[in-house]
Amino acid sequence: MANLTIRNLEETIKTGLRQRASIHGRSMEEEARQILKQALQSNINDEGIGTLIHNRFAAIGGVDLSLPERTPTRQPPDLSNSENS
Repeated sequence: MANLTIRNLEETIKTGLRQRASIHGRSMEEEARQILKQALQSNINDEGIGTLIHNRFAAIGGVDLSLPERTPTRQPPDLSNSENS
């Protein structure tokens, strides 16, 4: 486990942490660990960017796009008989 020192912490923040720790029946150190853990876990997301975008706009109904029919691609040009060689 690593140690972390936080310098120049405002007194109001320290007091708020002490009060919050007391409410939860924890030490200030444990309360700080829990706050950091919760903050970082809420940012972890295993979903891909497409799913995130879909979820973001699903609440407003999303958009249904008509996709064009797929056709075969054309053959690449044959450059084996080039006159400039």
